[in-house]
Amino acid sequence: MKAIWKRWFNKNASAYIDSESIEEMKDAGVPRHVAIIMDGNGRWANKRSLPRVAGHYEGMKVVQRMTRFADRVGIDILTLYAFSTENWKRPETEVDYLMKLPVEFLDKFLPELIEKNVRVNIMGELEKLPKHTRNAVESAMNETKENTGLVLNLAFNYGSRAEIVQAAQYILDDYKQGRLPEGPLTEEMFSSHLMTKDMVDPDLLIRTSGEIRLSNFMLWQLAYSEFWFTDVLWPDFSEADFIEAIKEYQRRSRRYGGL
Repeated sequence: MKAIWKRWFNKNASAYIDSESIEEMKDAGVPRHVAIIMDGNGRWANKRSLPRVAGHYEGMKVVQRMTRFADRVGIDILTLYAFSTENWKRPETEVDYLMKLPVEFLDKFLPELIEKNVRVNIMGELEKLPKHTRNAVESAMNETKENTGLVLNLAFNYGSRAEIVQAAQYILDDYKQGRLPEGPLTEEMFSSHLMTKDMVDPDLLIRTSGEIRLSNFMLWQLAYSEFWFTDVLWPDFSEADFIEAIKEYQRRSRRYGGL
């Protein structure tokens, strides 16, 4: 009975998070940028003898809830690892469904994002996406480009190693074309050629499903981020889990290599 109650509470946690608790958490200092590796959709479906796409659909609904929650608690940037460059290796039917999800997600959720002043950004190799997927994400970015609230940064067809190689190529081209002065390459210069050039690096990385690895995600940007791992599968991830991650972040001392 206790386990059933806990699951019910986690799924309905937002109803019990009062404004006073939110303000107390804000006063303690919420991370400006939270990055999440959303893992476990397929395992969630398999445990229920459902097709894997059912897990992805449930995961999409969690994206909506966590975006609302991040906006509510005052997080500036929420980066979600939605589709990696390695995910093309999955079965064709699953990939096709994943390419349709942004279209469905943005069709349903974009009006609310606009109303809440959320800016949508897509980080990845968009030119390699199917036309319908690319049109949907580019339209969302265009319609929200003037918004000044939470940045919902979706990493879609993204791989960190490819991003780093691309940045190095851009810098080399800039040197050749005279757009960069002669001199040593600095970390700041390199960062300015990454896909996150207009964002602060993540303060907190969350990964669901019990896996403890980065999976080619933001390898440069996560150099001094705090990591928080949970066994909870992404479709079961709740506001209560998000709060737990933030409170753990608040208990840590970030020294950036100093004393």
